[in-house]
Amino acid sequence: MIRSELVQKLMDENPHLTQSDVERVISTIFEEIITTMSNGDRVELRGFGAFSVKKRGSRKGRNPRRQDASRTLSMAITPDLPGEESPWSLSPLSLPTL
Repeated sequence: MIRSELVQKLMDENPHLTQSDVERVISTIFEEIITTMSNGDRVELRGFGAFSVKKRGSRKGRNPRRQDASRTLSMAITPDLPGEESPWSLSPLSLPTL
């Protein structure tokens, strides 16, 4: 589902809200999630999942084509953990390895 589909679905389910109202609500929610995760805090949406930022240090890597060694940069990753009621929690293969 993309953002415009989410807006349309919420408008269909809440006919008393205008499109600009729904877009403002969605933007506010996403901005708060992004701000919270940018500060290094965890976001938990009950029944959907938990999101956090983890720092992964640099490590030795290898170019598979040329077989030369290189060093990867450190980076921030977001391992997502699905909630119990989330459809992703049904399949053990969809869980990220930490």
